[in-house]
Amino acid sequence: MLRLKIFIISIFLISVIVAVASGPIMVDLPVYIKALLLFWLFSTLYTHLNIVVKKGKIKMDYGISYGLAMGLFAGPLGLLLFEIVQRFIVYFNRKMTKTADPDEFLHVFYNIGAFTLNNSIAYYVFTALYPTFSQIPFGFWFLIVLLIIIVSLLSDTYLIIILSITGDIKNRKDAIDFVKSRSVLDMGKTAFSNGLLFIFLLEQRWEMLLGLFILNYIVSRSFLEKSQSIQNKIERDKFKQMAYTDFLTEVYNRAFMDKKMSELNHSGEQIGIIVADIDTFKKINDNYNHAVGDRVIQHFASILQSFLSEDDCLFRSGGEEFTIFLRNRDFKACVDLVDTIQKGVENSPASAEYKNEAISIPYTSSFGLYFYKTNEHLEIKKAYVYADDLLLQSKDQGKNRISVKNGLADLPLSIRYTN
Repeated sequence: MLRLKIFIISIFLISVIVAVASGPIMVDLPVYIKALLLFWLFSTLYTHLNIVVKKGKIKMDYGISYGLAMGLFAGPLGLLLFEIVQRFIVYFNRKMTKTADPDEFLHVFYNIGAFTLNNSIAYYVFTALYPTFSQIPFGFWFLIVLLIIIVSLLSDTYLIIILSITGDIKNRKDAIDFVKSRSVLDMGKTAFSNGLLFIFLLEQRWEMLLGLFILNYIVSRSFLEKSQSIQNKIERDKFKQMAYTDFLTEVYNRAFMDKKMSELNHSGEQIGIIVADIDTFKKINDNYNHAVGDRVIQHFASILQSFLSEDDCLFRSGGEEFTIFLRNRDFKACVDLVDTIQKGVENSPASAEYKNEAISIPYTSSFGLYFYKTNEHLEIKKAYVYADDLLLQSKDQGKNRISVKNGLADLPLSIRYTN
């Protein structure tokens, strides 16, 4: 955009005028060159630690800047030369590594102009206010913090103008939200780092300056690696959850059921395996539609889940079929619970929308419960088949029934039903 280019070039030209008008570099040339090399080395090194955030069509690098310390030490002209050297070396590095944006050259002029102009303003504010602030305790640090606030607000103002030109900020609320997004902790880190660097530059304590740079780099790199590790874990957990979660009901899917079976297979614990499904589900789909059928399946899953404890596991093992692993319960407790679940389903009709009208759909369910202790003689997959067979027997007996068997007591099949 022409307006965007005019704005960026204007900032750059104003910064050059301010820097040149301020007079020569404020320190001896050998001292300045030494400081310039150290600042350039670490500022360039830190570029790969910057966080890149995309705001609409604009990419912004968020990273610590040491321009304030250089500006206070060497004056606006020394600051301008530092920014030119640093930004163009970064630019050529990105061009060689093919990581540069299409408008990277324009961004270079913006960065040089914005950082030089802002920190030049900070230089003049410091020169004017330091005699007053030096009279109060910790006045130097209060003044440094004030300068960082001024520089941050100026930078945000430029970016708001740019984002307004590109259409990414449309109103005052967007602008305020953008300003609020700036981290106060990052501003504090920038303030105290620049303050210490300025003190070390004035005293020419190069070993302390070098140590502070190295410390900042180690802390920043450690923070970035920790953040990336946390982000990677979040992404892994998210993908894992997606792989093991049924998309319709948000309960565990068949893949996770197989995984859980492997974990429990030889655990030696007593477990109640329930296989349940919705009676005459095909009629619901035929009488209404599949969207209503999906809503009934979701309702059935939520009813089942509401009766379970944290140790229990609920899986969608088929279309309208669900499997439950009841843990830390004896046989009687499992039977009582499945009986309660059946009544809960029968007495809680599903709600859905059909032809723009709210409808209530009563339905029933059938259950098969097989209780046993996991062991090497009977795999849990076989126990699951027994539970599934019990469900089929409930269906054969007329649906809306519970069939149970205690694999530990070798009791005969028990059929329970509700009229």
